[in-house]
Amino acid sequence: MRILHTSDWHLGQHFIGKTRQAEHQAFIAWLVEQVGRHQADALIVAGDIFDTGAPPSYARELYNQLVVALHDAGVQLLLLGGNHDSAATLGESRPLLSYLSATVVPAVEDDPADQVRLLRRRDGQPGAIVCAVPFIRPRDVLQSQAGQSAEEKQLSLRQAIHDHYQRLYRLACARREELGLALPIVATGHLTTVGASASESVREIYVGALEAFPTSAFPPADYIALGHIHRPQKVGGLEHIRYCGSPIALSFDEAGQQKEVLLVELDGAGLRSVTPLPVPIFQPLLSLKGDLARLAEAIPAAARQADAGLPLWLEVVVRGDDYVADLPARIQQMTEGLPLEVLRIRRERGDAAAALQAQASETLGELTPYEVFARRLALEDIDDELQRGLETRYRSVVESLREGEA
Repeated sequence: MRILHTSDWHLGQHFIGKTRQAEHQAFIAWLVEQVGRHQADALIVAGDIFDTGAPPSYARELYNQLVVALHDAGVQLLLLGGNHDSAATLGESRPLLSYLSATVVPAVEDDPADQVRLLRRRDGQPGAIVCAVPFIRPRDVLQSQAGQSAEEKQLSLRQAIHDHYQRLYRLACARREELGLALPIVATGHLTTVGASASESVREIYVGALEAFPTSAFPPADYIALGHIHRPQKVGGLEHIRYCGSPIALSFDEAGQQKEVLLVELDGAGLRSVTPLPVPIFQPLLSLKGDLARLAEAIPAAARQADAGLPLWLEVVVRGDDYVADLPARIQQMTEGLPLEVLRIRRERGDAAAALQAQASETLGELTPYEVFARRLALEDIDDELQRGLETRYRSVVESLREGEA
């Protein structure tokens, strides 16, 4: 059984005023090509298919085009909801997509058995059993109790998620026994695990409750396909527990990462191999740091290395304590006539207002609630502990509102 594991597409994302439409179109075309080249039997998308609960029309079109392309290729598709996805949006087309070899699990099901799915090979024979776990909201698995401390709530949620995984794994084992076949068991998840290395575009999802899920709490599945962390990595050094990462860089600190899709091969004995498939760079991004003298040298050097067909999207981080009133104009002068676009200028420390000035062309519609709050918070002179506390409270409020909308 060959499975392609991917996640965190964030279809519809606007990146500092720029659409990612061309990149996502190129990625989907590349992905369909890889499915055929490696004769994959199934594709698992482990959450955050869309960037928002109300994605733009092009994002929905890409989503539907992929479903049709994989159906025509005889490949099963398993789509899991993430914390960015709206369960209602994913669920609205679920019955229709089920006729096109696509299984959608937008949220935790009322009946756990509905989350245990059989994946078939291209020849129609059973290939693997999946414990299809999407992003888990606390209300999906836990009833709040009055008087609990923050630590008690965290422990209760961790135990509830552990119990949910174990329940699904037992059901998967029972299904395997009913079929009388030696089938591997795969589990999915969209969450932060202990020790995972994140990036600035990853938003914590169990704010105020569960910060990270320990690997020891996962069931003994043959492979665990995870989403939410955008940096591809093994979890705890374990070969069978993996984040595949996002297919495109979703923030400037991801620009230097080699993005991947994972080709997972399993048989009746369990996991055989995991092969990273490097994703091409469809839009180059670069973050340059230094004082003005250093940047005057680094910016032309970066332009000389840029792809002739694509302008380089650039972030400039100015180091040094000297205040420069005309900083955006100085940077623009350095980049004039070069094949690059400066999307963001900021100081490494202090002068948060200069960074905001460089982003004046943005509108609120292009920013997430978290980005608006972070930029407002940057104007205040507060210590790190208080800042983290305010961010935690704000994110908790936003997630509560999103849950109400879902």
